[in-house]
Amino acid sequence: MSPRPKLVLVGQLSTFPWVFEAAERAGIDVILVPRGDDTEESAGRAAAVVEVLPLDIEGNAEAALAALADRYRQEPFDGIMAGNEQAVPFVARAAGELGLPGLTEEAATAVRDKRSMRRHLREAGLGAPGFVAVEELDDWTEALSLRFPVVVKPANGHSSFGVIRVDDKDALEQAVTHTWKLVEAHVGADDGLAPEAGVLVEEYLDGPEISAESLVYHGQVRVCAVSWKGELTGPYFQETTLRAPAQLPAEILAAVEAEVIGAHHAFGVTEGTTHTELRLVGGVRPVLLEMGARIGGGGYMAHLAHVGSGIDMAVDALRIHLGREPLCWGQEPVPAGHAAAFQVPVGSGGRVKQIHGLDSVRADPRVDYLVQTTGPGAVLRPYPDFSGYPVIVLSRHGSDAEAEAYREHLVRTLYVEYEEQD
Repeated sequence: MSPRPKLVLVGQLSTFPWVFEAAERAGIDVILVPRGDDTEESAGRAAAVVEVLPLDIEGNAEAALAALADRYRQEPFDGIMAGNEQAVPFVARAAGELGLPGLTEEAATAVRDKRSMRRHLREAGLGAPGFVAVEELDDWTEALSLRFPVVVKPANGHSSFGVIRVDDKDALEQAVTHTWKLVEAHVGADDGLAPEAGVLVEEYLDGPEISAESLVYHGQVRVCAVSWKGELTGPYFQETTLRAPAQLPAEILAAVEAEVIGAHHAFGVTEGTTHTELRLVGGVRPVLLEMGARIGGGGYMAHLAHVGSGIDMAVDALRIHLGREPLCWGQEPVPAGHAAAFQVPVGSGGRVKQIHGLDSVRADPRVDYLVQTTGPGAVLRPYPDFSGYPVIVLSRHGSDAEAEAYREHLVRTLYVEYEEQD
């Protein structure tokens, strides 16, 4: 019997179970490089983890690479995969230096920098909003030439951190300054691998938002799932809901798939898994907003894809990073229903007094997962800052209508109560 393969998983939060459970299903041992806000104790308890390897990726990437290479020489592992957005450049460089499957450093740079993504899309003849890259704070006036409303966002941010809609030119300077200061406070110093900090101002696209989850193996792209996110109009873009599969006409789904595949080619993404966010302009024309070269939602988008399409996306992502063909390349998947995710809104923010409705949701047979990330006493920052979602609920249903109705039920019953402030 051959030994179980070992894969280094970088920056996957150990309290998010989906990728770890996939490794267990696939018979893969995980060497976990924990996130900076994780703990070694929690990391060691995660499913399939056989070793915890702390590396200071954010503070000293070069030393972390040297330590990882030394660990590889002592006992080789079979693959390496990024568990969050910030880890993508590090993992690409490590894979290249160790001769393991993964993104090239060029592709990793392209998908970590929204300025680069916009330029690559334009060069490939794909849709992209008008934009201005603000490299120095005093250069914000260059964005006054854009068509308003516009969206201000960090050039190398994640989730909806620092994203602000601006409806008129008089409010632009304040918004750019606000986002700039958030980037300075929370993105951290340049480690030599991440793209340089900066702010992007781009024209707002009107229409519902969707996401596409894809696998890429030897340059071949398979769009595994398209999820519905709904109308996100701002001024901040806190995401609370996803439903899969998105109920869209076949011709729109085909256009989405073509746009997503074209973007992979434009960015040079040839190995791994991606989470792509798009707007349907006018409800019909897909335009790419951004692509992340990792499983979306801290791993839970793989669960939505698994339920909605039948493709065990997390298992296949792990296989790709081990240099193995994805199972869905040779098997016809069978959908298991309609999946939904509800992320409890942060709202006004503050010190958490209580989270209402947890017990009833945990007991609900429609719920596959309830992951609570915080509790009483914790301080949550309101948008456009981003301190994470306090609770994530993943559920499955017999129809999209039932999924939508359950979301409305959760909005009424599952929410954060904050302490009164002076």
